Amino acid sequence: MSINHIVTPLDSAILDSKEHYVFYHRMVDFAFKELIVAVQREKICDDLEVKLFKQYCDLLLYSIEAMRVKYMYDDEDNMKVDLTDSGLPNYLEFRYLFNDLELRDEYLGKLTPVAELKEEFLDTLLRKKEPIKKSKLFQAASIVYYTSVNKQFIFNRFVQGKILNAPEGDEADLMTSWSFYDVSHNRPFICFMYFNYDGNRVNDYKEEIYEVLKSIADRDMSLDTLAYTIDRKLPKLSPKLIKRIDLGPLHNVFAKDEHQVTHTILESIAKKEIPLESYAFSLKVDEVSSKSEFKEGGFFSKQILQRWDDVFIKKYILAPHRIIQLLYNKTPEIMNGLAKPPIEIAGVEINLKK
Repeated sequence: MSINHIVTPLDSAILDSKEHYVFYHRMVDFAFKELIVAVQREKICDDLEVKLFKQYCDLLLYSIEAMRVKYMYDDEDNMKVDLTDSGLPNYLEFRYLFNDLELRDEYLGKLTPVAELKEEFLDTLLRKKEPIKKSKLFQAASIVYYTSVNKQFIFNRFVQGKILNAPEGDEADLMTSWSFYDVSHNRPFICFMYFNYDGNRVNDYKEEIYEVLKSIADRDMSLDTLAYTIDRKLPKLSPKLIKRIDLGPLHNVFAKDEHQVTHTILESIAKKEIPLESYAFSLKVDEVSSKSEFKEGGFFSKQILQRWDDVFIKKYILAPHRIIQLLYNKTPEIMNGLAKPPIEIAGVEINLKK
């Protein structure tokens, strides 16, 4: 199938050809790398946050590359891209990767040995002068997948960062980060929490911190509710600032959501006003900070809690220059509601053989 004839159902796209995989992977890889550069350049995050932001994005890209290798020559199964509110792989694809690698040795034992496969390839190409069968290519891709992909670097549904010292001059002494792939939106979120610790060694309390974050901060929810819950469940912590970054949707030819930005891009692609690889990235940053403290509880069980300010929401759109012009012309109300004018990033050119 030509890449110019991508047809997808309303709720999920199945990548069912080599061209689809190459096209999709190049677009997502390029878009996320542009996103990382823009977040730093536009100071959407500070230096420490940018460093952590990049690490989480690298895990995401590593996982998507692993998916590309896994499905490249697989005739029996296809990778699914969420279309409803994301444009990124369905969250189950990350789970499948993780489960696969749990059984790495078992799968490798069933595959043809590398030396034997190489000999067969050389015989087919040099002596028989025939192309390699797709089933054999799938075996080779599977060997690459199971021997080179590291389970440690797969973007899991919840990824916990370390506890670090907050930047000098910050109101809080410590900070930690985490990321999660929200099941309902099929999008990744990256979070930062700045806090003080009422004790001598925060490492003595880190398991409790990690457990609470994993149990309650692994989904999209009201940020002030999340902040209050964390504060209450961790009495030795005094959270001062929580920031959550919503990565997406990635508006592109694979998306079929209800966003005006997506509809505008799809309509213009259909009319051949813009190329097939046109895209835009939506980004939302929610912040909530403590404005004061109060005591709650009885005489023997008082707990100091934070009184949280209103949640501060900032929305951004990142897109190539041509797409920014298009969105200004067709969705001016969205452009005027952004935290800053649309951020220009580079366009991607994908030329695939028909």
